[in-house]
Amino acid sequence: MNDTAPDPKLHAPLASLGGTRPPAPVWFERALADAAERGFVEAAGARIETLAWGDRGKPGLLFLRGNGAHADWWSFIAPFFSQHYRCAAFSLSGMGSSSRRERYSFDLFVEEAVTVAKEKGLFDSSVKPVFIGHSLGGLPVLEAAARHGERLGGAIVIDTPIFSMERRRERREKGAAWEMRPHKIYPTLDAALQRFRLVPAQPCENLFIADYIARTSLMQVETAEGVGWTWRFDPFLWRDYEWEDPAPALSSPKCPLAILLGSRSGMMHEGDIARMRGLLASGAPVIEIPEAYHHVPIDQPLALVAALRTLVEGWASASGAKIPTNSGLA
Repeated sequence: MNDTAPDPKLHAPLASLGGTRPPAPVWFERALADAAERGFVEAAGARIETLAWGDRGKPGLLFLRGNGAHADWWSFIAPFFSQHYRCAAFSLSGMGSSSRRERYSFDLFVEEAVTVAKEKGLFDSSVKPVFIGHSLGGLPVLEAAARHGERLGGAIVIDTPIFSMERRRERREKGAAWEMRPHKIYPTLDAALQRFRLVPAQPCENLFIADYIARTSLMQVETAEGVGWTWRFDPFLWRDYEWEDPAPALSSPKCPLAILLGSRSGMMHEGDIARMRGLLASGAPVIEIPEAYHHVPIDQPLALVAALRTLVEGWASASGAKIPTNSGLA
C-alpha cells in the first residue's frame, strides 16, 4: 500500500458516482422545493448574488459562506426558518455569480453583508436580525458584530478559522493558503464533478449534499473545442487580500455572540481554540456540533439547524420578541 497516495474518498468524494445524482432524504428535497427568490443587489460597486426566503417584515436572518463557496450552500438550511423569518444568503464578491473585483478587502466584505441585509428587508422587523457565517464567512460576521452590533440581534460563527496573525502567516508559509492559478476547464459536467473536493479535505457521508453543492459551484464556458465546465469563484481572490486580526471583534461585540465548532474539525488547533476562548466576551457560548468536521452544514445539517434555532429563538425571547418554535420544515 502506498501511504502517500491520495484517498479518493477525501480528494474526490463524487468520483465513484460517475456523474449520477445520489439519492437524497425527504427533508432535503423538501428544503430545496422551498425555492429562493434569486436576485442581485449593488454593494460597493459590485453586483452581489442573493437568495431570499420568507416574508419581508419578519425577523431577519443573514447567511454567509466563505472561501470559494456561494449562496446555495444555504439552500437546504435557510428553508427551515422561512416560515417565521425573512432569510437571505449571498455570495461574496468574487464567488458564485457575484461580480469579481480588481481587489478585495475585509471592509468590502463587511459592507456587502450589511448592504444585502438592508436591501433584502432583514432590518424591516422590530426584531433585530441575526448574522450567521460559516468558515471564512464568519470573519465578516464577527466584524459586523463589532462595528454594527447595536443594529443586530446576534451573531453566530460556525467553525470559523479564528487564528492569530502569527498562526495565519505560519499556515501561508506551509502552503495552507488557497492555491492561486487559473481554473481548469473540464470537457463535461461529469468530469468536473469527479474533481470536486472539500477544502480542507475530510470524510463526507452525505454525498447528496456534496453533489448538490458541486453542481451549483460550476458554470458553463465557451472553449475552442466547444462548451466546457469550470468553477464559479475567482481563483485570484486572495492574491492581494489583507487579513484582519479577529481578536478585537471577539472581545468587544455589540450584540450577543455564539461560536459553533465541528467536534471533529481540524481547522483550529487546541491552542487556537484556547486563545479564542480567552478573547471571547464574557457569556459568549462555544458549542460543539457532534460528529461534524469543518463543513458542518454538509456533515450535520439537521443538528446545525437545531443549534441555530435554539440560539436565535433564545436571543429573540430575551429581547421580548415572541417567535413560534419548531418553525419550518422539521
